[in-house]
Amino acid sequence: MQEAHLSCQSQTKSRASSADSPEKSASGAGTRNLHFQFCLQQALRMKAVGLLTLIGCLVTGAESKIYTRCKLAKIFSRAGLDNYGGFSLGNWICMAYYESGYNTTAQTVLDDGSIDYGIFQINSFTWCRQGKLQERNHCHVACSALITDDLTDAIICARKIVKETQGMNYWQGWKKHCEGRDLSKWKKGCEVS
Repeated sequence: MQEAHLSCQSQTKSRASSADSPEKSASGAGTRNLHFQFCLQQALRMKAVGLLTLIGCLVTGAESKIYTRCKLAKIFSRAGLDNYGGFSLGNWICMAYYESGYNTTAQTVLDDGSIDYGIFQINSFTWCRQGKLQERNHCHVACSALITDDLTDAIICARKIVKETQGMNYWQGWKKHCEGRDLSKWKKGCEVS
């Protein structure tokens, strides 16, 4: 891109110096205007390419993060989820796996129009604010905060759900795949106590 810009500058300078000569003609001025228009179009294209590159970088930065089991085990352990509400760390790791596959940006649109968000698939109608007036927003958080790599808001909201509902029964993935099972394998090899 810079080469094209330099090429336009050098051609403009050489045309300007020849146009200033005594042999200046009317056709020389027209050629100079066409060259200026070409250079202007080239500069605008370079700006567009630069803008598209910037947008591409921003979109790439918003890509989902899929955690590993052990990384989540460490995050959950530090957040005090082990034995929170009487549920071992294995319950939390198992539930997150079956709810979202450890994907921070997972979103599931339900039949009622509400959306489950993030690693814990927290529902927009009751727990977070998506922008509709009928939402209850018990976690006092925007739904968009539940789909970031920073799991702080998702963990705080998940703790609230466990505390204010019937434990982990809120999550169908947990009820179907984790409840009443030996969950020690979920933290095995993860260097968490």
